[in-house]
Order: sequence, then structure tokens, then C-alpha cells
Amino acid sequence: MGSPRKLVGTLGLGYVVIFVIANIIGSGVYKKIAPMAAELHSSAWILAAWVVGGIITLFGALSNAEVAGLLADTGGEFVYLKKIYNRFFAFIYGWSLFTIIQTATISSLAYVFAQSLNSIMPVPELFPSLQQFSIGGVFFPFQNSGVKLTAIILILLLTGLNITGLKSGAGASKAILYLVATGLFVIVVFGLSSHTATPAGFLKVSDLTHGAVSFSSFFTAMLAAFWAYQGWVSVGFIGGEIKEATRNIPKGIVMGVLVVIFIYLLVNITYLTVLSVPQLEQVHAEGNRIAAIEAVRSFWGTNGVMFISVLILVTTLGCTNASILTGARPYYAMANEKLFFSSIGKLNKANVPGNSLLWQGVWASVLVLSGTFDQLTDMIIFAVFIFYGATTLGVFILRKKMPDAHRPYKVWGYPVIPAIFILFCIGLFFNTIVARPREAAIGVVLILSGIPVYYYLKFKNAKDPGNKTEH
Repeated sequence: MGSPRKLVGTLGLGYVVIFVIANIIGSGVYKKIAPMAAELHSSAWILAAWVVGGIITLFGALSNAEVAGLLADTGGEFVYLKKIYNRFFAFIYGWSLFTIIQTATISSLAYVFAQSLNSIMPVPELFPSLQQFSIGGVFFPFQNSGVKLTAIILILLLTGLNITGLKSGAGASKAILYLVATGLFVIVVFGLSSHTATPAGFLKVSDLTHGAVSFSSFFTAMLAAFWAYQGWVSVGFIGGEIKEATRNIPKGIVMGVLVVIFIYLLVNITYLTVLSVPQLEQVHAEGNRIAAIEAVRSFWGTNGVMFISVLILVTTLGCTNASILTGARPYYAMANEKLFFSSIGKLNKANVPGNSLLWQGVWASVLVLSGTFDQLTDMIIFAVFIFYGATTLGVFILRKKMPDAHRPYKVWGYPVIPAIFILFCIGLFFNTIVARPREAAIGVVLILSGIPVYYYLKFKNAKDPGNKTEH
């Protein structure tokens, strides 16, 4: 009997940066400025939210990079949290990743892809008589059934692509990212130079001192910004497949996040020069429009709508693919620790965790049938920042536990930078409970649903001597 297959480090720094950027730039750069306008009513405050959100994201990335450099391995946060805290907390993170954080990310990205495809080539409704069927008056699984089926087909197709091998998935992400960067560059150049642009009047800095923006509304608006920045941590999931992971992961995270902050500021300044804040608020109120499409329509007309719709298709395709590729690795790592179902811990002939990819794709497809885009993204941010904060707290814990360990990278500005990020995570947690109670409640239920599963697996392993692991 041969030795079991192991993941092989084949990806260099360039791929790490690509994965970081590809996992971040998705639907948020096109959609999220509208809900931010509805909360803040000011271009200056909107840009401030993007800047602060980017800085806080960078603080989290810098802190995470120290932990990643010290503990880098396939599984990312799951591996880090197990070593910082214990198996139970690491399992709850992995369970949350499976039930909502990563799978709902895949679902929402695929849904925006399907919406954009529908704007170019209308998809017929499949079950018109079931449109108003609901589960508890919260979830309407058969609304927009044609769009939802399209999203599910995309998830399953990309899952199949990644089951065939890592290089095919990584190559697709790289090619798509180049197309997206080119498209965003075209929007910025033509938008800022168009006859509809008003660069001198769009930004009222006085709003920052005289505006009536509350602390809570600014936090709530940043839920939208954080969705747009979400995904940078996913590169840690494939740590076992990265060459010189302890050096390349920290460097790649920081480089990737800085590039994205720059891109987001340029793109959102472009939106704000061609659309007024009241126009953006109207886009949000109508619910079925995308801010980026309306911005491009203002200076390119119908042809512009086709261009931006295709660009959104390509962007969400790339981000969905990157999220599927990286997301399945933590469940693989969990299964090898006897903290998930054993079949998920096997590699296929292409040396990738095929079963893990398959189950992730199935559950993400189920989630497509639930909720709205903004409801899903608010739940994701609420859940994920709990664990971001816990990982950053690990910087302090590991400095005490492992003071002499070699750290390829140490967080800049320690202890201030990680402390600020932890305080921000706490503030975001409580503000979401107040401002978005439904999303917070669903997130908590999905996280806590992992507790009985953990004890079931623990009981099952205890009964089988061959499955015993340290606790």
C-alpha cells in the first residue's frame, strides 16, 4: 500500500498576489457604493468609509500575516486557530466557513454573475406559481428561479473545473484577473474624462465636519465596504501548495490588499463624479439595479451597459472560481484532523481534495436559494470578523507562548496595529446586532449549529480506536 498523497508546493509569490486580488475583487466594487450612499448621504463620507475600511482591512491583513508566516499550512485560519486556542474553536471556525462564510460568498458571487447574464440575455422564470412561497417569511427559494438556477449551474461547473486540478483553476483566475483589471482601468479613464463627470463638485470635504453621520451608520456602511474587501485571508487556505509559504504568504497578502485599496478608491471616485449621491440612493432603493451599470450608462449609453455587464460577468466568474478553489482546503485539513467527515480528507487522482470541493459546491448551491444578496453579505461579514478578531488576538498569544520561534514577518506597529483591529472587530460585532439583528441572529445560529456536530464527531472518534487524536 503506497503512502497517502500529500499537497505539493507549486505556487510562487506571483500566484499568491493573484489569489489575494482575485478573491477580493468581486461584486462589491460594482454594487456596494449604493447601500453606502443610502447610509451616509455624502460623497466625502462614502470615500472615508472606503479608506477606513481599507486601512482596517490592511491592519487585519498585517496581523494575520504574522500568524500565517509562523504557522502557514493548508487550512489557513483553521490551522492557526487550532494552534492558538484548541480543536473545538478551530472546528467552530471551519464549520462556520462551511455553513456560511465561504459557501455563502460563493453563492452571492454566482448570483451576481447570473443577474448580469440576465441583463444581457434574459433568463426565463421556471416556477412562476411558486414565486411567493416562503420559509418563515424570510427565505423565498423560488423567486428569480431562472437566475438562481443559472448561479447553481455556474457553481457546479467551476467546482468541476477545480476538481480536475489546481493549475487549471489557478490559470483561470490569472487570465480572468487580467481582463478585470483592464476593464476597470477603461471605466476609470473614460469615466473621469467624460462630459458627464464633475470632478470639481462631487466631493464636499465640509460634510466630514458638518454632516449628520452617526457612529452606527458609519459602521453599518462599512459592512458594505468590508464585503468588497472580503476574501484576502483565503490564500492561507492553500498554504500547503505554496512554495516558501512562510515568506510568500505574508508578502503576498500585504501586496494584494494594497493594490485593491488603490483600485477601489479610483473606481469609486469615478462613480461619484458621474452619479450624484441621490442617484445612488435611488439605485439602492429600487433593489434590482447595479450602481456600476448606471454610472457607465451615464457616459456610454446602451453600449456602455453591455460593456459593464460583461465585465461584471467576467469579474464575478473569476472571484467565484478563486473562492471555490481556496475554500475547499480547510475542510480537507479538518477531515485529516478527524474534525470533519473522513471522505472529505482524501485527494483525488489530480492531487486536489475532490470530495471537499464537491460538498462545498452542493451546499453553496443550496444557499443560492435563500436570502438576498445584501442579506447574505451582511451575515458573512458579521460571522467572519469574529474569527478575524480571534486570529489577530493570536498575535499576542503566540508572542507569549512561542517567544523564541522564528517569525519570517512581524506585524508592523505592534502592539498598536493588532489592538486597533481587535477593538474594531468588537465594535462591528455589537453594531451589527443593533443595526442588522436578523442577519446577526442567523449568523449566530449557523455558527452555534456546529456544537452538536463537534460532539458527534468526538463521540464517533472515541468509539473507533483507529480514529483517536489528541485533544
